[in-house]
Amino acid sequence: MNMPIQRYFRGVVFWLILLVSLGWFFNSAHGSPDFDRLLESFTHRWGTHDVPRFNRWRNLVLSITDMPDADRLKKVNDFFNREIQFGEDIVVWGQNDYWATPLEALGKGAGDCEDYVIAKYFTLRESGVTPEKLRLIYVRVQTGSGGGAPPQAHMVLAYYAQPDAEPLVLDNLIGQIRPASRRPDLLPVFSFNSDGVFVGISGQDTKPSGSTGRLSVWEDLLKRARAEGFK
Repeated sequence: MNMPIQRYFRGVVFWLILLVSLGWFFNSAHGSPDFDRLLESFTHRWGTHDVPRFNRWRNLVLSITDMPDADRLKKVNDFFNREIQFGEDIVVWGQNDYWATPLEALGKGAGDCEDYVIAKYFTLRESGVTPEKLRLIYVRVQTGSGGGAPPQAHMVLAYYAQPDAEPLVLDNLIGQIRPASRRPDLLPVFSFNSDGVFVGISGQDTKPSGSTGRLSVWEDLLKRARAEGFK
């Protein structure tokens, strides 16, 4: 083989190696889910009986990573509203107030409003939705048509396409994703995500008013989720 051809093939090999390396780097840097570690954490605690539910969740994440956000929202909202049965913390966990990780919710197959929201938030994050587009919102919800019952504590997930956009609300009480203006039954109190706690719910409030340490139950949840393999 003459020298020009040798140099050509050496150049091709070099760029192929570089592209493969860059592909690995970007997959790692962008936090692709470590499903092997997550499955190990899941089976260590819950055994193999509910692995099919874990696999359905994993397939969901993989299937929506290249979808438009609107499609991701619908699929994730529908998945958890279908897969998780509502149950009070005292019944599911034997505690008055317990925030479950997504793996815990999948393992139990049950949870309350916080557990739905947390599972949807983590799943959308794992699929590539940026944290500034998502807020967990603590609200008071008016239940019943008479309006006589006092508002109940509740939590929903909000999605902001743009900082100044009206948020879309993902909820386990109402399966349809609706703009906030079409949820007059909700009275927002405060919002938060993995970046911190926000006084209001405006997507234009890009700087949190406090760290997640101000919400100890959320900080504890984040630590447990990281220990399971979430990034």
